[in-house]
Amino acid sequence: MDNITHLLDTSVYSQSLRRKEGRNSNAVAWWERLGDSRLAVCVISDAEVRTGLIKNRSVRMTEKYEQTLKGSLPTYPIDESVAETFAQMKARQQLIGNEVADLDLLIAACARSHGLIVATLNHRDFSRIEGLAWEDWGRPL
Repeated sequence: MDNITHLLDTSVYSQSLRRKEGRNSNAVAWWERLGDSRLAVCVISDAEVRTGLIKNRSVRMTEKYEQTLKGSLPTYPIDESVAETFAQMKARQQLIGNEVADLDLLIAACARSHGLIVATLNHRDFSRIEGLAWEDWGRPL
């Protein structure tokens, strides 16, 4: 996993499951530009995608996930290092009065633990996380 530079947030990771008219073309362009070899996902984002598949009961999306997305990128677990980073980040966000949803903060902690940049369409939340390296893939290249 030496070449990996970016950790995809769920908002970017799920783009390939959307119908073409519903995809964010900027995010798709960013992904294509960097290529799969530089990208990874946190187990949290994969869990969020799977939750959506179960909730929506879409056979088309589930098949697409199984055929194209599942296992296509390295997946980082929540390990001791990520847990410690999460605890520090959560405490800091609480101290400064700028709390962020736990799942987003876990993704951020995973990225920080591995020295990665979060690629997201959710700039509103990730921009509030102090000291996090992130990119808004909703903007044009």
